[in-house]
Formats: sequence, C-alpha cells, structure tokens
Amino acid sequence: MPKRVLQGVVVSDKNAKTVVVDVERRFIHPVMGKTVRRSKKYHAHVETGEYKVGDIVRIQETRPISKLKCWEVIERVTGK
Repeated sequence: MPKRVLQGVVVSDKNAKTVVVDVERRFIHPVMGKTVRRSKKYHAHVETGEYKVGDIVRIQETRPISKLKCWEVIERVTGK
C-alpha cells in the first residue's frame, strides 16, 4: 500500500525534531453545493531544525514515532 503524501504550512517549530504542519483540504458540500475548507494539524518528524514557521512542506506517512507523530517531512516546497 502506498504511503500518503500531504502538503501544508509549518505553523510551529518549537519542539525538538518535530514540526506541526497545518494541512487544508477543500471539498464541495453535498447539500449546499458550495466549497468548504477544512484544516487539520499533523505532528511531523524532522531530524534537523531546517524548517521554519511559514514554510510549505510535503509530509509522508510513516511508522509511529511517538504518541502523536506518524508523519515525516520529505521536502520543502517553498519557504522564507
């Protein structure tokens, strides 16, 4: 089974070896028919502290690393 890959914005880099990534998804509401935005925060593992708040990154599903972390950062798409 392929691993899921998501893209989002880094909203916190205060933890050691962890960044919090806010991923936004859009979908059409089944009744109203208008576009709805929903966002979710993911804790992602990163060995180095190279990612800062505001960076757009891709994260990939991985084995559980801790209670909250089962994602890892693959690459930076754009950044400061």
